[in-house]
Amino acid sequence: MKKKSIFLIAATATLYFNNAYAQETPKDSAKVSSIDQIVITGNSGPKKKIESSTAISTFSAKEIQKQNPISAAALLQRVPGFAVETSGGEVGNNLFARGIPSAGAYEFVQVQEDGLPVFEDGALQFANADNFFRVDNSVSRLEALRGGSGSIFATNSPGGLINFITREGSNDFKGTAKVETSTYGLMRTDLNVGGALVQDKLFFNIGGFYRTDSGIRKTGFKANDGGQIRMNLKYVFDKGYVKVYYKKLDDRNTFFLPIPLIQNGNDLKEFPGFDPNYGTYSYRAISQLNIPQAGGGFFKRNLEDGIHPKVDVLGAEFKYDLGNNFSVLNKTRYTNINMNYTGIFPAGLPETAADFATKPVSEGGDYGMTNYQYSLVSNGAIVNPAFVQKLGFWAIDKQMNNFVNDLQFNYKFDKGNVTAGFYKSNWKSHQYWNWSNILATATDRPELLNLVDTSLTPLDNGYSKTYNGVTNMTFLQRDTQTQGSLNDLYVNLDYNITDALSVNGGLRYSHDYYKGNFANTTTSNLNNSGLTTDGTHGFNTTTADDNMSVLGNKYTYWNYNIDKVSFTVAANYKISKENAVYARFSNGFRSPNEEAYYNYFSNPAPDKPLKSVTTNQLEVGYKYYSRTFDIAVIPFYSTLKNLSFTDIFSNGTSENIFANTQNYGVEFEGYARLFNNILEVSFNGTVQSPKYKNLEAGSVLEGNVVRRMPKFFFNISPAVNITKAWRAYASMNYYGKRFQDEKNVQTLPAFTEFGAGTSYQLGKIRFAVDGTNIFNTIGITEGDPRAGSPTGDGTIMARPIMGAAVRASITLDF
Repeated sequence: MKKKSIFLIAATATLYFNNAYAQETPKDSAKVSSIDQIVITGNSGPKKKIESSTAISTFSAKEIQKQNPISAAALLQRVPGFAVETSGGEVGNNLFARGIPSAGAYEFVQVQEDGLPVFEDGALQFANADNFFRVDNSVSRLEALRGGSGSIFATNSPGGLINFITREGSNDFKGTAKVETSTYGLMRTDLNVGGALVQDKLFFNIGGFYRTDSGIRKTGFKANDGGQIRMNLKYVFDKGYVKVYYKKLDDRNTFFLPIPLIQNGNDLKEFPGFDPNYGTYSYRAISQLNIPQAGGGFFKRNLEDGIHPKVDVLGAEFKYDLGNNFSVLNKTRYTNINMNYTGIFPAGLPETAADFATKPVSEGGDYGMTNYQYSLVSNGAIVNPAFVQKLGFWAIDKQMNNFVNDLQFNYKFDKGNVTAGFYKSNWKSHQYWNWSNILATATDRPELLNLVDTSLTPLDNGYSKTYNGVTNMTFLQRDTQTQGSLNDLYVNLDYNITDALSVNGGLRYSHDYYKGNFANTTTSNLNNSGLTTDGTHGFNTTTADDNMSVLGNKYTYWNYNIDKVSFTVAANYKISKENAVYARFSNGFRSPNEEAYYNYFSNPAPDKPLKSVTTNQLEVGYKYYSRTFDIAVIPFYSTLKNLSFTDIFSNGTSENIFANTQNYGVEFEGYARLFNNILEVSFNGTVQSPKYKNLEAGSVLEGNVVRRMPKFFFNISPAVNITKAWRAYASMNYYGKRFQDEKNVQTLPAFTEFGAGTSYQLGKIRFAVDGTNIFNTIGITEGDPRAGSPTGDGTIMARPIMGAAVRASITLDF
């Protein structure tokens, strides 16, 4: 890896020193002015940001470089209205838009690349949209839209659109190369180059990265390993252009889940033997699973494979001027994903060794033994651990594909333009689950444990409670398929009543069809299989196989139709070149998610109808953009109906709660250059009040704060340009108090995370050091949504942010 990095830098440095060193040193400014910025996301065509009646945040490639986010989720923390949980690692994180609660993922926003979805549904089970996207130097800019027109220009996106726009080549050959290392064994190389194959006609761009590291949390193996490559070719002719592109992602990432902590009100401290900043149950000593199956064969899994998507994307874009002010734009893309997902999901709280073994089943215990003995699986040594932990070893395989085509016609006239389009998307997800439970020491370097009943002999039935550390072998299997066919028509009108006043209206008709099936299951054991646990004893001597799941050859089939209309109306008044106000009302929806379909159609007598989640949002905004100061203040109000919660519990059952919510709040963001550009300050934040409202009479949730939603969160990042070349910055990210559960029993305390860094520009070489969570704050983003009802103070399971880490990088522009 080091040789590859040195080679990349050497090759690009040769180009640089030949023609670039004598050029003027650029100022390492954090942000370009918004006054002339053009945005395209959520609009029918390019429009000045100040003239767009939308709540939209933009980040140029240079701004992204200065922030140097450790993940896509970390970058999105800089967007007001987006409450982002980043504790899962590089991928698998959660984003909540404008207080809209969900089981996680990106359920009410759509993540896009160049205006088309990364995958049509960004909240499929164990398939968060950020699993299939990485931020690297091939990204030209990010546009993040909240609410507004999102439901007109995309499906299942009432919360907003997140559009990563990729680089294209130009007449000038340009490139950037970057090498990065860290305190946690990171070695990463990024490279992007672009230029013209035929001047003014044919352009290319190719970029990507490769990265390997041991993870901020100590896993004992390579926590992250892989990369992506992205390339495009664009041909420009007199009346338009055609572009083709390809992306390959093959990356492996460890997914971090809740660990034990001690909570006393708003105070958090470490659980004995567990480092809250660097510890994890995802550790090398428990990483291998190899168990026989009741249906025959063996199931093998390696935790070190983590979340491992292999993604291939092939797409094309075509634009043509038809004459008489008519133009046509067509975007098409095919995405194929094969993903292995392996993670350690805690099954409840740590228990003392005695309680776990002896607590009666009638009191919630597992075994109710009188005499017991623990030993290490690794060497057979008898041990007496202080605490033990039952852990879910969850393995999921997903094969997914998505074909999408967006055809739109645009007509421009003196006072505005009209866009009409047809959106077609077919997607399929086939998933297989195989879940087991294992027993380990409740420490941040856990070891697998065996547990036996010493009142019995090794030949007796039920003598052992484990099989090589596994307490419940394949207790859950699923084989399910889900397909979506979306056929949507949309129209959008922009009309300029005067030079200052413009109006916008949009309509989308969704005629969508979903269908699927799942295999019915039975239970069995290995008692009569002829297999042995250790070469001598039969499986009657262990209880680990007593309730193994077996896939049947009968399937349940289902289908579901959606015919809905989404709409929006808005007005924008440009007070002056620098000031504007706007107002917008929008109505949108989100179709039921994958688990909701499974829950509903697997229940022979469902007590609630399966419905889409509907949203209404009203927002007003004030924007001021100048060369030295930007500010946007956007009050909003939203309601949701038929919101479903579909968290999957540790025992394999699913939550199935429905609620209505109401939220009002204010988003604000800004940027200032002060004291002749010596001091720069960027900031964003959200104040909101998301609550459960208008529920059934007598509901205990009425008026409660929506779970996992902070009422206040903000980010501020001041920077000092010490010289023209030398810059230093600090960042403060505040995440307010939340509740883990709908009943508001368990508090998730507020926390503040600090970062800092510095950079130095030498010609076109940039040296940078970036530190995250520099004070080792213990900040939890969620409790354990898979544990059911939380208990409040005492020992809790929660997912903290990563501990302090430092990265150093060298970037060369040429």
